[in-house]
Amino acid sequence: MVQLSRWKVILVVLSVVFGVLFALPNVLTPVQREALPGFLPKGTLNLGLDLRGGSYLLLEVDTAEMRAKRVSNLVEDVRVTLREERIATTAIAREERGALITLASAAQQDAAYEALQQAAGAPGANGQPERTVQRVGSDRLRFAFTDAVWNSMASQAVDQSIEVVRRRIDSLGTREPSITRQGADRIVVQAPGESDPAALERVIGQTAQLTFQMVDVENQTQALQTGLIPPDAELLQDETGTPYLVKRRILVSGENLTRANVGADESGRPAIDFRFDGQGARRFGEATAQNIGLPFAIILDGRVISAPTIQGAITGGTGQITGSFSIESAAELVNLLNGGALPAPLTVEERRTVTAELGADAVAAGALSTAIAFAIIIVFMILSYGFLFGGVSVLGLLLNGLLIIAAMSMTQATLTLPGIAGLILTFAVAVDANVLIYERMRDEARAGRSVIASMDAGFNKAWGTILDANVTTLVAALIMFVFGAGPVRGFAWTLTIGVFTSVFSAVLVAQVLLAYWLKSTRPKKLPIAE
Repeated sequence: MVQLSRWKVILVVLSVVFGVLFALPNVLTPVQREALPGFLPKGTLNLGLDLRGGSYLLLEVDTAEMRAKRVSNLVEDVRVTLREERIATTAIAREERGALITLASAAQQDAAYEALQQAAGAPGANGQPERTVQRVGSDRLRFAFTDAVWNSMASQAVDQSIEVVRRRIDSLGTREPSITRQGADRIVVQAPGESDPAALERVIGQTAQLTFQMVDVENQTQALQTGLIPPDAELLQDETGTPYLVKRRILVSGENLTRANVGADESGRPAIDFRFDGQGARRFGEATAQNIGLPFAIILDGRVISAPTIQGAITGGTGQITGSFSIESAAELVNLLNGGALPAPLTVEERRTVTAELGADAVAAGALSTAIAFAIIIVFMILSYGFLFGGVSVLGLLLNGLLIIAAMSMTQATLTLPGIAGLILTFAVAVDANVLIYERMRDEARAGRSVIASMDAGFNKAWGTILDANVTTLVAALIMFVFGAGPVRGFAWTLTIGVFTSVFSAVLVAQVLLAYWLKSTRPKKLPIAE
């Protein structure tokens, strides 16, 4: 067990090289890191919100409004579908999950049933359509979301919101944001280094629901004069307050966008160039071909951006949004569109800013506590096991710390203040393994066994206990990582890395160094047995 085998020496040397290469960028300046050769790693530890400073937001997903909006869209689909099939109705009553349709003639129930079945769409992933139609008596139909879809709406909205928020924050260049779910309908956002929570909130909170809808030119003048809005239209305004009567039916939505970029219009002013996917390009081409000479509204979150007149069929799947954009507002809108639309509005429940000064104080306090813990461990090991065996433990401890920093730099993990606590705990765990090995050696030597036999017994018989202890720690860390959030996960991640590095450094490094000492000096007695 304590033989100086070649593969153990190679493994220790490779671990030292790995630790130095990946930990080195953390002590270099940004200029020095950029000057490193291309084949060398340049990643550094990412400091969390509590160490670096930044912004904290607690968001609540308004799932009730999202459901209400989807029901409104369903009611509008019913109205348009039956109108296209020339099926008359006396009432379309909105319900919690859909609509109750009363037909003008019971003889048209079969035709209405078939039309709404087509509108229900193809089956989803579970083999069932999202919406179903049911007969209610002889002249009525109920068109509503299925129970499975309705019950899953809230959870899916939160999951989709997390992904959209992540893409939007990434577009700002914020490094290693922490975006986690809290409870059933809340999202916690921690953005290290982002000192302006208002800007972060503005980018995150905007729904960015882009739609293309026709302007109802036939009824607009009368509606503005009398205030009577047709049931298939709605009154919207642009930034200057100019009203537009817009058809409720959405021709194309932002869901069909594949890319948006900042461009320029014919006058050189900032504009937004966009491109649709195949389905969006087809629908946009059909809509523009059927409405040449009529205006259509480009609407973002319920506000008309512009209402150009269709001059001809636009079949290429590309277009441009013009308006009174500045370069900054155009760039922000492009980021929102490329990040996708939020499925539901977000409400800010709590906002908090951690200043860089507080983060620097936390870093200093963490570094001091780590240094003190390290010094206490060194003193304890030297006093308990002497300079030789205690020194071997210290060298293993140094390699352990180096490997933890290297592993976190390589994986771009975020170091938080609880993570520093996890780092200190791994030092204690690593030394605990050495203590188990040394105490077993001491017992064997006092029982009269030779130096080699005592050292072999120390490593062999202590290994089972070391493995059990570290597996237990690893299981606890994994549970915290899976079920925890924010700082708890930072602590768990650091502890998990430390479990592997501490076992490696405490056992393998000690074996190599003590085997080299044994081969070189051939001692008659074990120093720690005296």
